[in-house]
Amino acid sequence: MTPTLAQRHLPPPGAATSRATDAHVRARDWAEIQERMLVPLYEAVYERLEVGAGTRLLGIGCGSGLALLMASSRGATVTGVESVRPERLRLARERLLPEGGWDDRAGEARLVEGGPDAAEDVVHPPYNLITAFQPIGCVAGDSEGLAPVLEEAAPLAERGTPVVLAGWGPPERCTTSSVLRVATRLADPLRSTGSWRPSERDDLEDVAQRAGLKPDGSGRVACPFGYADVDSAVRGLLSTGLFDAAVGATDPAQVRKELTEALHPHIRRDGTVWMANVFRYLVARTG
Repeated sequence: MTPTLAQRHLPPPGAATSRATDAHVRARDWAEIQERMLVPLYEAVYERLEVGAGTRLLGIGCGSGLALLMASSRGATVTGVESVRPERLRLARERLLPEGGWDDRAGEARLVEGGPDAAEDVVHPPYNLITAFQPIGCVAGDSEGLAPVLEEAAPLAERGTPVVLAGWGPPERCTTSSVLRVATRLADPLRSTGSWRPSERDDLEDVAQRAGLKPDGSGRVACPFGYADVDSAVRGLLSTGLFDAAVGATDPAQVRKELTEALHPHIRRDGTVWMANVFRYLVARTG
């Protein structure tokens, strides 16, 4: 029987379930494989800003919550908001809320799906640290929506509160850049709307300026990417979202194949994969 016009535009049976399953798998890969690569960045920032018992931290784009967990272990009171990847937020709740509870508040941690407005807290003192640790400066257009979010978050904090932005370092200092170029090549003709691009020197400062924040220092941190094997490396890199445009323009199997080939120069004799990278952070302050 010939399908109707409406039927031709319906997704194939099981497509929604497949997408949901894929999103869950990638969120788990992020939490179990990739997110730990940024631990040196989190530690450097927390050391510099002396995060501790007096810290009330608002984490924007908190993802699966590792940075919040590290701040909480230092005695900080943490709130995380996540509006883009709810699958990661579910994992953050497993990490930070007792027995994987789903309440917005439990103990010293609060996790909310949404933007900064969802984190407004009229009961407790204002936040005195805001972090946006999801690195920018690597995907075309990845910083455009961040400035309005920071503007929305600023009124929730004390005057002069440090706001931390993170980004990829110069391509010549990031070995992973050669692998990420696969995303750009495969994403054509979608290259301008979500695939990898070389980071620029003032990416973080530009966002801070648009958000009305005052830069107050910056730093660079070595964040090597190390994986147990090539399969782990592929899964970890795909979980970042940097290859989403490439997958949309081709297919997952093609992206995995070419990503695997690009990783060959970084395989060690014992089968592990190692890529040296430098990430940059900017400390800005609310007015």
